[in-house]
Amino acid sequence: MTLRLIRPLALLAFGFVLPHAHAADAPSAPALPTADISVESSRSAPNDLFRAQVYAEATDANPGDVARKVNAIVTQAISTAKGVPAVKVRSAGNSTYPVYGKTGRSIEAWRMRSTLALESNDAAALSELLGKLQQSMAVAGLSAAPSPETWKKIEDEAIADALGVFEGRARLVAGSLKKKWKIKHLSINTGGMQPKHPVVYARAAMMADAAPAPAPIEAGDSPVTVNVSGQIELIE
Repeated sequence: MTLRLIRPLALLAFGFVLPHAHAADAPSAPALPTADISVESSRSAPNDLFRAQVYAEATDANPGDVARKVNAIVTQAISTAKGVPAVKVRSAGNSTYPVYGKTGRSIEAWRMRSTLALESNDAAALSELLGKLQQSMAVAGLSAAPSPETWKKIEDEAIADALGVFEGRARLVAGSLKKKWKIKHLSINTGGMQPKHPVVYARAAMMADAAPAPAPIEAGDSPVTVNVSGQIELIE
């Protein structure tokens, strides 16, 4: 009974292997000629998102006194910032460290710095707020960049531009050779958003009785570049 089961299975396996061997021997279709194409498209995205950092800093021999001075300034600054709905405010870090004497062995004082981060889509509102805050604080940095929504919109438009240029270039190449064409593969590289480095904008705090002046902000724009590269097959 064992031999009767094995022999039919062996014959069945041979029946499947044989057609496969014939298929492997069949000649493959000749590869179509190809052409590599690479194009680039650029657009400008308006910088409509503004960020700034302001800080309060004080030095005192007593660490408790220096903390009270800085915290009082920051508390007032937060209250002022919250009065401007167009500007978001958040704490961006606190640091306290010793100030050593000439010998480097004894601590003569303590220095504390507290930083606030500001963000807004309204340049005028942020500018006016910064002018007020500079009565007691200093501006550490100011930057402008496209908001994520603006960047995506402009990037999508740049992608559509690049694909249109790619198609036009493919038609030109194939038409010049009196051939039809189809895309074999395509690659789109947007590079992602790369905002400019923050502009350093530091200035000493103004006198308390001085009239607050708006901080100058120049929005400008940022380039959005898209690269499209691919390969087309040329068809008779």
